[in-house]
Amino acid sequence: MRRRFTLPALTVAAVAGSLFVAVAPASAHGYISSPPSRQANCASGAVSGCGDIVYEPQSVEAPKGSTQCNGGGSRFTELNDNSKSWPAATVGQNVTFNWVLTARHSTATWEYFIGNTLLASFNDGGAQPGATKSHTVNMKGFTGRQTVLARWNVADTVNAFYSCVDLNIGGGGGSTPTPTTPTPSPTVTPTGSPTPAPTSGTTTWAAGTAYRAGDKVTYAGRSYQCRQAHTAINGWEPPNVPALWTAL
Repeated sequence: MRRRFTLPALTVAAVAGSLFVAVAPASAHGYISSPPSRQANCASGAVSGCGDIVYEPQSVEAPKGSTQCNGGGSRFTELNDNSKSWPAATVGQNVTFNWVLTARHSTATWEYFIGNTLLASFNDGGAQPGATKSHTVNMKGFTGRQTVLARWNVADTVNAFYSCVDLNIGGGGGSTPTPTTPTPSPTVTPTGSPTPAPTSGTTTWAAGTAYRAGDKVTYAGRSYQCRQAHTAINGWEPPNVPALWTAL
């Protein structure tokens, strides 16, 4: 009997507004959570009129080589709209970009650009990343408001995942903090296996806890509701993963 595994990635069902767990073991999904990328700002509600990227911030996938925020595909074109009021994080010349990977894949390279200038490239040599990934990138003297395009190039497909981050670059200092690298791997639950019971009422978020859609938690004084069943790990704190948690 074939076993099917569910991964913690949000997808939009044919009926608007409904969600289901995507069964796609060969797929990888991820986006930059801090400084907030354009899709993270859409998913958190900081920017409106974003279309269905609100439900799938981790799914900006397109063939490698594009310089557009949506990867040049037919979906998520709102991410290319520079007329939107994209918040710009204030940073220094060295910036740490923190990725949240809701599904993982062997990786060729991670690339960071401002315009046609390659700021940095990190070669993973086909290794599978963890649930979070961080890179510290020097802005090479760029100042003021800039948009950084990040590309996660998958090793064994023709595709990459794209994430654009709007920054207000000052002089020196101000890099963003690096999250704790998780020790455990994300838990996947085979179809037909017992499903963890939902938490009772509102609890404090904790790594290692199995959450179901609809569960409510508090974290750093704020309340959140679970959007997608998953087992929490360090690096997937509610404000860092709008694909999994909605602020209340």
